[in-house]
Order: sequence, then C-alpha cells, then structure tokens
Amino acid sequence: MKRKIICLFIGALLIATAAGCGLKEKTAEENQKETGSTQGEESQEGTGSIQEEENQEENAAVQEADDGQAESAGDEALLSGKHYVNINIKDKGTIKVELDADAAPITVTNFVKLVKEGFYDGLTFHRIIKDFMMQGGDPTGTGMGSSDKTIVGEFASNGVENPISHTRGTISMARSSLPDSASCQFFIMHQDGTSLDGDYAAFGHVTEGMEIVDDICENTTGQDRNGVVPEENRPVIESIEYVE
Repeated sequence: MKRKIICLFIGALLIATAAGCGLKEKTAEENQKETGSTQGEESQEGTGSIQEEENQEENAAVQEADDGQAESAGDEALLSGKHYVNINIKDKGTIKVELDADAAPITVTNFVKLVKEGFYDGLTFHRIIKDFMMQGGDPTGTGMGSSDKTIVGEFASNGVENPISHTRGTISMARSSLPDSASCQFFIMHQDGTSLDGDYAAFGHVTEGMEIVDDICENTTGQDRNGVVPEENRPVIESIEYVE
C-alpha cells in the first residue's frame, strides 16, 4: 500500500506545493485555534516529509494511507436526498447527524457504506482543537489510517459545486493538497470555519448533540500543539448507526 501524507490545510490561502505537507505552524497559540499538524513518515511520489520552515501558511494535517486512484463510490449507486446517522461516543452520548447526498452524493455514499460495514466502530477522535474542530475515523489511530480507497473531492475548487458551509456543527472530510484524496477520516466543526468552504467536502450537519461536541472540544486534555490527543484521552466512537 502506498503511503501519502494527508493534510488538511487551513489558513487565509491554501498552498499546494511539491512538498505537500512541508508547512509549519506560525506559533502554538495561533495553531491552537487555526491549525496543527501530525508529524510522520516521509511520503512517496513527491509529497515530501514534514519540514520545519518559518513564515508559511497555517495548516492542519492528518496522515492516511492511500491505495491508487480516487473512486466515485465503488460499484454502488450514488445516494440522493437526506440520510441520518447516530454517532455514539463512549461515556458522552449520541451526536445525531443529517447527511446531504444532494450536496455531496459521492461523499455521503462512501460514508454510509463505511458506517454500514461497521468501519468506524471502536475508532476514536484522535485530534481535537478547541474552537476549531474534532477529527476522527482513523482505523490505526496514528493519523495515517484509511479505508481501502480514496474518493473524488466534492467542492468548488475541484469543479464540484457544494453549497454546504463549514459552520458550527458541519461534518466534512479531511484530505490532502490533492483534491481527490479523502478516504475515511472526517471532522466536525466546533465553531465556524468558513475559510474551508470551496476546498473541503462538507456533507452534513449535526442536528442533535452539539453539547457533546462542545464537551469534547472544550474539556479534552493533553493535546500537543497540533491538537493530537494522547491515546488514553481520546473519545471512543462506540458505533455509528445508520438510521435511514
């Protein structure tokens, strides 16, 4: 399996360079609200390694493995309309989410498929930044895990119109500087982050349980400057249930 470093670049501008993830946060304080990065192995095919460079764009990075070309959603017919899932978090409660397959059919179809397979059961939210987001869905817990494929990125800068804004409670997919690199890792916005609009595949909204998101984002402790949570402090996804 090829390994690529998957990054969620956040800042005033998004820069896709040959070094891919070769960006550094400006300061730990700025990074706390706007950015972070997980450190890891060197990637292949020109994505480079994490580098320490000053005065570059803020970023939030997550690393995943990647198998080959992006797919639309496998052999399954694309979903449409609204779909609903319950994210059950151990000792916290249930976050109810409405998925919008009209806005992001490829993303929703892929996510629902993984949910029905039980892919997310027992995984964690490994990266949490107060006033920004909580990120999970990595099967390895290292920031480098993925499912067996990547999917086409459904957002405007990739030629796909997506009306969902990254406001508080939005669920969206993590990806790299490559537009078609999302796989399984997702994040839920703790507060508005509309600078992400047009560059990341938002695909739904929390309808109930934002108090749980608040609790997790405000009270999880031990993160490093990039928001990576110590393993013993990570909220556990007991299951994600497909409702309809």
